[in-house]
Amino acid sequence: MSAAEYAPSDPSLEVNPERRRMLTGVVTTVGAVGVGFAAVPFIESLLPSASAVAGGAPVEIDIGGLAPGQMLTVTWRKRPVWVLHRTEAQLAVLPALNSQLKDPMSREPQQAPDLPNWNPVQRSVKPEFLVAVGICTHLGCIPKYRPQPGSVSPGWRGGFFCPCHGSRYDLAGRVMDGSPAPLNLPVLPYYYKDTRTIIAGEMANGADQNWQPSGW
Repeated sequence: MSAAEYAPSDPSLEVNPERRRMLTGVVTTVGAVGVGFAAVPFIESLLPSASAVAGGAPVEIDIGGLAPGQMLTVTWRKRPVWVLHRTEAQLAVLPALNSQLKDPMSREPQQAPDLPNWNPVQRSVKPEFLVAVGICTHLGCIPKYRPQPGSVSPGWRGGFFCPCHGSRYDLAGRVMDGSPAPLNLPVLPYYYKDTRTIIAGEMANGADQNWQPSGW
């Protein structure tokens, strides 16, 4: 039987080379796009989630408008971080409180190591600014800022008071005798990006991003 006898009798069934090339191109393109879309979830899965970045990433804090005596709060690792702009009078009180404190010279590792210009009494890089994690080291409550002398007790010189179980801290975050809290408030790693910006959560060289104190 000749090849002509195998040819389709219906012209609509005849193979059109141009149409075949077009269909092949469409199928190839659709397949490539499908592979591309399938790859997107895999690529995204290699990136850190927004919650992971927010939970552990360093925090930039603008202190340019923070007046003496004022305190602001930001969030780092889902914990409150305080920046307190201490007055000259508040700083002058700190050494006089040493005899009333559990750890007046900050010997317990409740602060990041190698903080520049570290002062164990003021517990800060720059005297006027305290940067600390606002979590009571007793059972994890959030103390209240009580700067007014006598606002907590007759001998109160100003500081932080935990309403849950009565722990008291001075304006350097040092825990006072008679408090159920055993440790000073944590001072996380931080540095000054410039005169009005603090980067909290790491050192200037990027170190100590995974730092943790002895107790929150």
